[in-house]
Amino acid sequence: MTLTTPTVPARVDPTPAASDLPRKKTAAIPARFSFVKPAYWLPVVVLVVVLGLAWNFVAKDNPYLLPPLAAVGEALAGNPGFYLHNAWVTLSVALMGLAIGFVASYVLAILISELPIARRAIMPVAVVLNVTPLVAIAPALVVAFGFGPEPKLIVTALICFFPILINVSTGLRSVPQSVVQVFSTLHASRIEMLWHVRMPSALPFLFTSLRIVFPLSIIGAVVAELAAPGAAEGLGTVISIASSNNRLPVVYAAIFCLAILGSVLLAIITAVERRVLHWHESMIGEKN
Repeated sequence: MTLTTPTVPARVDPTPAASDLPRKKTAAIPARFSFVKPAYWLPVVVLVVVLGLAWNFVAKDNPYLLPPLAAVGEALAGNPGFYLHNAWVTLSVALMGLAIGFVASYVLAILISELPIARRAIMPVAVVLNVTPLVAIAPALVVAFGFGPEPKLIVTALICFFPILINVSTGLRSVPQSVVQVFSTLHASRIEMLWHVRMPSALPFLFTSLRIVFPLSIIGAVVAELAAPGAAEGLGTVISIASSNNRLPVVYAAIFCLAILGSVLLAIITAVERRVLHWHESMIGEKN
């Protein structure tokens, strides 16, 4: 006969452990609203304030070098329609010139990526155009095309041409060989390979070039307005006339408008890039 030792039931603590308690969920800010976090905007605000104080400190003792920020603000607030109109003139020239340069450079990028002989013929000419001072070309363009918008559009297009050509041609040729071999085994034509493989592969390179040339198109339009005589409107013309009349507040007000235009264009193309390339590893890493 075996004796069994009675088991004492384990004592159950009615108080649950802290780890078993339901945790209160904290409201997480979505990634698209990350700009409301102080860590996002506070450094920029601090830097802008410091630069503004340094500007006023220099302008106090050197009024012929920098105007006070208050004078620049008064110039903007005194006639906002004047600056908006001239900003629109410069922006329209910049976007039209960018469109012309984009179409020409993209077509040539496809051509030189598909035909090595075209690459050997086009690239040296493109390099020569890139290193040529376009300010020196503008007067000759005025002689050839007159005082209309054509010289400004050509100068802007030439400034935007080379970055798009280089980046897109590099992207079209950056397809991994394993992918090319898979499509070759499927008997894909050259057009199908270009449309379904090479052009999607070149999208990150394309947006990289667009982030460069969108603000650069504003610079090109201003350079064309400054270098091409006969321009009557545009922020470049405003800067030229105001500087000749020693009106520094107007000059820096126009420069401030140009900075805003370039920043807005860069923000727009960056937002479009994040939308289009949401599948790309660079955008996935940025979200994480």
